[in-house]
Parts: sequence; structure tokens; C-alpha cells
Amino acid sequence: MKLVSFHHDGATRIGCVVGDEVVDFAVAAPELPRNMLALLEAGPGALGAARRAEHSTLARIRLAEVRLAAPILRPPKFLAIGLNYADHIAEARPAGYQATEAPIFFNKQSTCVIGPGEPIHVPRVSNRLDYEGELAFVIGRRCRHVPRERAHEVVAGFTICNDVSVRDWQRRTPTMTMGKSFDSHGPLGPWLVTPDEVGDPHVLAIRTWVNDELRQDANTRLLIHDCWAQIEHLTTAFTLEVGDVISTGTPAGVGGAMKPPKWLVAGDRVRIEIDRLGTLENPVIEEPPDTARIT
Repeated sequence: MKLVSFHHDGATRIGCVVGDEVVDFAVAAPELPRNMLALLEAGPGALGAARRAEHSTLARIRLAEVRLAAPILRPPKFLAIGLNYADHIAEARPAGYQATEAPIFFNKQSTCVIGPGEPIHVPRVSNRLDYEGELAFVIGRRCRHVPRERAHEVVAGFTICNDVSVRDWQRRTPTMTMGKSFDSHGPLGPWLVTPDEVGDPHVLAIRTWVNDELRQDANTRLLIHDCWAQIEHLTTAFTLEVGDVISTGTPAGVGGAMKPPKWLVAGDRVRIEIDRLGTLENPVIEEPPDTARIT
């Protein structure tokens, strides 16, 4: 299934995509929760009901008539791994980064999440804005101490992530969290594809365009630490919860490594495509003045 969160008629709901239509679970399966995190937390029975609703012909809306949101609107945790493709390590070496034996994880704050089509902001404090096309997966079962051979059992599905980065802020501290967590710098989507439709997540082509220029062209078979190794590593230390998003790293081709650097600017569009997962596209704008607020 391609599970979606979407906006329609002034409400945010969940459903699944079938062809060029969305099955609205609020109509096709009204007993189901109304947001994706609650659906995943409800477990296999709820997902079974969602699969049965997928065949409903009474609750369909044209995909063009809805506005897709991030599949998980507010992940409990948003974790990402750095330097997980050898070619990206090579291009990052002049900036002082190098391979490490242990995987390098950092937090992206969950408030950075946006959906397909929503704008990425060029922050007021920096013009060194960069893209990173990545495969991401979402945890479907609360888990700890998961061995590699069972890691696939805890994945609810896969999606596309743009690990947007403010490079000068990223490099100020070893944790990288500030430079990775600006509002709007965590695009996810367009949907959450269940593992049965994806198959092996380690054979997927991944490509990133800025406007019409192909910047990244790789395959997830080149991951240094694959999805299952990442789950095993993380759960050594802490519990992964339903809805946690883990982004698996970016290949070579980021704008900051080009000579001269090609930073994102207002008016650009970033498009990421991954086999079997679809396309995630977002425009880039200057940070609006109304982002300053105290509520």
C-alpha cells in the first residue's frame, strides 16, 4: 500500500493511493484512526482493515484534488545518519569529514517536517542551503535490542527524505543538529510505501534534481550501513517507537561540494526520485517574515 496523509475540504485525513485516486479511510473504514501515527500504533489489525479499504470504490478522491502532507506529520523521533555513502565521504573530505568505524547519527527536530510541494525556506541567517536526497524508513513496532536478522520486522514502510542542511550552521558543532533542524528542512513523502511493495530496500535507484539539473544519481546498494544495520545499532542504546523516522544518508552530488558551491536559492525546485517510492518535490523560497512568533 501507498499510505498517505492529505488535506481535503479543510481537514487532514489519511488514506491510500490507488492509481490516480486516494481512498479516504474516514469514509471507507470509519473505525480507523484519523492520523497516520495512530494508525500505525493500532497495529496489524488496523493495517488489515486499511488493506481491505484499499479496494473500496465508494470513498475515492482524485489525487489531483488533494494536497499531500508528510506521511508522518510529527514523528516522535527524526534520526539521520551521516557519511553513509563512500562517494559522499570523498566529496566531504575537504570540509574536514572522514569515514568512521561507527555510524554517525544526528537528530533532526520533528518541527522541521514538511510535505510534498511545501516550500523549503532559505533561512535569514545563512545562504549556505543544501539538499540531500535520501531513502527513509518509518518504524512500525516499538523495539529495543533488535538483531540484524529481525530488523525488517519493525519497519512500517519507506519514504523519501530531503535532509536539507544549512552547512555553516551544521559545521559549527560536532552534533550537526542545529544545521539540520531549521523549520521546513525535513521534507518527507510523497507517501509511506509498505515493505511488501518495496521488496529489498537495498537495490533502489535514487536521483536528485535541482530544477532540471541532475545532481545525485546513485543506488541504495551502495549504503555503507544498510537499513537493518542501522536499526540494530540504534536499538542497542534506546527504544525505537512507532512513527520514528530514520533517514539513511545521501550519496555524492550535494551542492556544497561543487566547485564553486551551488547553494539552493529562492526560485529553485528540488526533486528527488527513488525507485518504487515515487517523487518528492519542493520549491525553495526566502524565509517568510511571519516565521517570527510567540504564541
